[in-house]
Amino acid sequence: MSDLASLINDLGRRARAAARALAMLDRARKDAALHAMADELTASAETILTANREDVAAGRAAGVSSALLDRLTLTPERLEKMAAGLRQVATLPDPVGEVLREWTAPGGVRLAKVRVPLGVIGFIYEARPNVTADAAALCLKSGNAVILRGGSEAFRSNTAVAAALGRGLVRAGLPADAVQLVPSTDREAVRLLCAAGQYLDLLIPRGGRGLIETVVSHARVPVIKHFDGICAVYVDVAADLAMAESIIVNAKCQRPGVCNAAETLLVHRAVAEKFLPAAGRALLERGVELRAEDKAFALLAPLGSPKVVHAAPEDFRTEFLELVLAVRVVDSLDEAITHIAENGSHHSDAIVTADAAAAERFLREVDSATVYWNASTRFTDGAEFGFGAEVGISTDKIHARGPMGLEELTSYKYIGRGTGHIRT
Repeated sequence: MSDLASLINDLGRRARAAARALAMLDRARKDAALHAMADELTASAETILTANREDVAAGRAAGVSSALLDRLTLTPERLEKMAAGLRQVATLPDPVGEVLREWTAPGGVRLAKVRVPLGVIGFIYEARPNVTADAAALCLKSGNAVILRGGSEAFRSNTAVAAALGRGLVRAGLPADAVQLVPSTDREAVRLLCAAGQYLDLLIPRGGRGLIETVVSHARVPVIKHFDGICAVYVDVAADLAMAESIIVNAKCQRPGVCNAAETLLVHRAVAEKFLPAAGRALLERGVELRAEDKAFALLAPLGSPKVVHAAPEDFRTEFLELVLAVRVVDSLDEAITHIAENGSHHSDAIVTADAAAAERFLREVDSATVYWNASTRFTDGAEFGFGAEVGISTDKIHARGPMGLEELTSYKYIGRGTGHIRT
């Protein structure tokens, strides 16, 4: 067995032992640990930020994209937000032990359906060091041990963050092995972790399509996936156009390098002539490149910007993760829904309209993890949903869908109580 394989097996054995201990903890001890972990993040701020500056400098020298650099970068404010996220998770109800349903079976046994931890979660992610803290917090609160394998771009940052979290666990009297980081940038570690089915109960990859496809191809346990964030905003014939402009500017520009940013703008032809020039101008002022199909291009080209270009068909199936927006004029609500079904990624999509019937059709018929009426797609986020944080946004349909918080990191078991009942 290779040294790396031995390392992964050792992490797995230790995580499995820690998971058994975590499953028995009451809320008070888990919450105390979360506060201790947050305190250690704050106390270790300079060490973490120094490590992060080294990662960012290396990434910039390697020519990584601006979107990736944004996700990679920590600031004092972002680090404090990470600590605040840990403390917020501590305020949330403990899902473990929640009784989902109770009833008496026909044979007389009293049954209960009760939430329980999943066990050991393997979490494989790319250049987002804040995710290290989010995943640790949610896994701990839901009674799960976690093995983290971050991207090589954030290795120094993740190592510093994980070390601080570990010190917090020890301070609180919990096993440090509840949160472990794979101490290697070797890509083989990903394959080995995926194959460690004897230790893991679930794999969660968070990153680009290539990473997710690698995890799925090697996994020996269930995988919860988030492939692409091809999110659309549809401006209906009955839209408040000022509201629609505000929503699309927010959905595209507020943070373009994240999965819930809008990548497609669909506009009903009846309002396109009035809406597109104004909205296009607002988007162009913020540096957005508008890739428009023919009808939209005819309305946007007079703005005279070199950032208005003809769209290619693949632009409507692309997660840009930068200030680029695909724009199309549609003839009807039906066409908008069909476009999203054929080109979207089932992540987050929005309709802007004052027509309640049209909105309800859109909400019912668009098959995405989150669907909005008169709201930005940027709200698809664990913190915005009140989950404290998230380990990712699932575009799967089985086990979990949308932002994955505490409840999504649990399973359930049935508990039967009898008084000597036997089956006849």
